[in-house]
Amino acid sequence: MQLTGSVYLFLICLTAALGGFLFGFDTAVISGGINFLRVQFQLSAAMEGWLMSSALLGCMAGAAVAGWLADRYGRKAVLYLSAWLFIISAIYCAMADSAFHLILARIIGGVGVGFAAMVAPMFISEMAPAHLRGRLVSLYQLSITLGILCSYLSNTWLLNISTTSQFGNWMDLYFVKEVWRAMLGSNMVPAFLFFLLLLLVPESPRWLYTQNKGAEGLAILSRINGSAQAASEAAAISTSIKEESGSFKELFSSRYGMALIIGLVLPFLSQLAGITTVMYYAPAIFEKAGFKTDSAMGTASIIGFFNMIFTLVAIWKIDKWGRKPLLVAGFSGLSLALFMIGWLFIANQGPYALVGSFVFYIAVFAATLGPGVWVVIAEIYPTAIRGRAMSLATLSLFFGSTFVTQTYPLLRDSIGIGATFLLYGIIMVPSVFFVVKYIPENKGKSLEEIEQGW
Repeated sequence: MQLTGSVYLFLICLTAALGGFLFGFDTAVISGGINFLRVQFQLSAAMEGWLMSSALLGCMAGAAVAGWLADRYGRKAVLYLSAWLFIISAIYCAMADSAFHLILARIIGGVGVGFAAMVAPMFISEMAPAHLRGRLVSLYQLSITLGILCSYLSNTWLLNISTTSQFGNWMDLYFVKEVWRAMLGSNMVPAFLFFLLLLLVPESPRWLYTQNKGAEGLAILSRINGSAQAASEAAAISTSIKEESGSFKELFSSRYGMALIIGLVLPFLSQLAGITTVMYYAPAIFEKAGFKTDSAMGTASIIGFFNMIFTLVAIWKIDKWGRKPLLVAGFSGLSLALFMIGWLFIANQGPYALVGSFVFYIAVFAATLGPGVWVVIAEIYPTAIRGRAMSLATLSLFFGSTFVTQTYPLLRDSIGIGATFLLYGIIMVPSVFFVVKYIPENKGKSLEEIEQGW
């Protein structure tokens, strides 16, 4: 029996969103191993920053070329490639014998993250009807949060094994003496599953139309939306593509100038909230706040849990509330949360109040900026240049992530954790005004209607 309609659409988008799971897992899994790595490889603050941000350097490289690859070879082909890079990186990480090799392995995985982060939300947005696009693209962010949570839980489980078990063979190295190897290598399991499920996913119908494969695109649209709606949607896609050249010149034209600015500025600002600092350093931060190593790991899992729960809130409401109100609430709420965290660290108010503040912080981010930014940058560009434009937007996001992750250890050691979070909070204030002045509201509009709006 052939699946059709909304069930088929949901399964396609869910499979693509697994790229987000790998993104989240790969991003946060190193948080469990950084204390071990710092001792084993005698890392300075600067070297620690390089190790933690090395994956993000790969993300930037992957995002830089993913758009061109996706426009030339298709969305599905790039997702395939990302799956293989995740697998290779996980194996390499588990076998690394120096900080240099570990950084190289993390860069390879980061390229896979860059591919998946750019292509997966774009692929989902091209599949989804207008009234469901916000929710379905938000599945990608939900998968990121689920990947982060699973990495924390996996790290906690492996840490427990390392302290309670003994092995008489090679497993003793991977699961006891240097448990960080098992932590970083565990990503190969979901990566291989992602590769297998991609075999069942079709190509984006909108990309097929740009390749003069309209019959194949119409068949996919019909299977998802029914023949009548598919015909109408196909006509709109064909018309919009005829008006586009698909070149970089068009991307930088005055018509799409504001869309380009939004795609570069909004993702960068979202990362200055310090979300990668929290995800990468959560266990280490909670140790500084007074928790023991195993308790700090468990507390980080609580943060990951609330991250996932409040992303569900965003999925439920984003197509009702709209993009702009969500982003305004996000930057405003994050500023308040960051001021609270900074003050609690400076005033030394105790670990449990700090956990509450981090829960509030992650709840705000997960319900607003986390999914909201991906939805906006996935829908504001025309089909023929969406891949290239999404590359630049995703590159900007990872540049922000790299900058924050690289500078956090230096700021932590020079001005303190509390002052660092206060600095993040100050940066959020002007971000609110940027959203109010420049971000359009695209709730309920088709991709073709958004394109005509520019």
